[in-house]
Amino acid sequence: MASSLKIAYYGDDFTGATDTLATATRAGLRTLLFLGLPSAAQLERAGPLDCIGIAGAARAMSPAEMQAELEPVGRLFAQLGAPVMHYKTCSTFDSAPHVGSIGAAIRILQPHSANAFVPIVGGQPNLKRYCVFSNLFASAGEPIHRIDRHPTMRQHPVTPMAEADLRLHLAEQGLAHVAGIHYPDYAQTSDTLDLQLSALIAQKPDAVLFDIAGIDHLATVGRSIWQQALRQPLLAVGPSAVVQALAAHWESKPAATREAIAPAQGPVLVLAGSLSPVTARQVAAASSYEHMLLDVARLTNDAADRRQMALNISARLLQGISVLACTSGAGPAGNADASASPRELAWACGDLLAQVLEMSPVQRLGIAGGDTSSHAVQALDAWGLSYQAQIAPGVALCRLHSDDTRLDGLEIMLKGGQMGGEMLFEELLTGR
Repeated sequence: MASSLKIAYYGDDFTGATDTLATATRAGLRTLLFLGLPSAAQLERAGPLDCIGIAGAARAMSPAEMQAELEPVGRLFAQLGAPVMHYKTCSTFDSAPHVGSIGAAIRILQPHSANAFVPIVGGQPNLKRYCVFSNLFASAGEPIHRIDRHPTMRQHPVTPMAEADLRLHLAEQGLAHVAGIHYPDYAQTSDTLDLQLSALIAQKPDAVLFDIAGIDHLATVGRSIWQQALRQPLLAVGPSAVVQALAAHWESKPAATREAIAPAQGPVLVLAGSLSPVTARQVAAASSYEHMLLDVARLTNDAADRRQMALNISARLLQGISVLACTSGAGPAGNADASASPRELAWACGDLLAQVLEMSPVQRLGIAGGDTSSHAVQALDAWGLSYQAQIAPGVALCRLHSDDTRLDGLEIMLKGGQMGGEMLFEELLTGR
């Protein structure tokens, strides 16, 4: 594997990790996403790969927890010898010094790469995320908002984004010197841009942030990263735009934007553990499902009640009825009842899902919510995911790999709160 491997990435949550899986596969890279640190046997079983990923949950961890999580990842990636080690962040960069710290991730992983240069790619145009003069902008439906004025991200319940300049945002996480290369610089000749980057690297910054204001910028940024990676392996940070930039430089041709998705064979289960406004609209539009509200307090605090919820969901699935199970009591930021922490809720949803699938295996599953997806998939006896099709930008339909025959081959969609169109859950069931 080492001879062909170009990229080894860690996704700080499962939904984002599947977006990078889709991005790499659609760019023609042989890619497999592992659901934990892979064993030597699993790596051997995967065969030759151009890109490997590890789906994690660092976005919801404290710096101490991130140290325990990421240190062995860094060691493994260094052993595999990929020129680019990619720490995959959310495209909105939501993080904080005390939880999901991007600064902490860089401090942990960078010593495992020989190159002191740490590029950060801001923006991901296909998701309507743009970085201009180091300031991040993101869509909320049709309007584009500066991230500190975004109606959802400015009041995220765990990592609210109060600063749009990513250099200042990351300074709060211990990266005191983040240099910036801004998009007007990309109009220079390649040689001039190379000299500018070399001068910045000579100043020994903690990282160098690249603007992405449009898809035309990807290849330029990818070239800058790849040239440095060929000299010495490096750590790159950012959303799936890191892989998009490299693929654009390599002139890899993306697959068609809308692969056909067959209708589900049998009932579909969707689990929405938290409700962003986008997910709330998707839930409201999912008329082909029986909706079952999950009481957050009972779900998180009472194992017997959680078992009964699993029995109720399983009973309907066994009758051939598709079920959309979602938490009740959504608050102003689209989050479930604040009596439970996001981590407690995500863990409880994972336990609920494992119980349901044990009693009533399904062939297609959807999970909404970044933290919910991470903990829910971790609760399953599975070791990998491969890409099947793109349902929407940032939302992939994947195949689960497991030694448990009841789970192996399960089609699974993981989506973040901000991703997908209004009819997403309907398309998961009916295909397109």
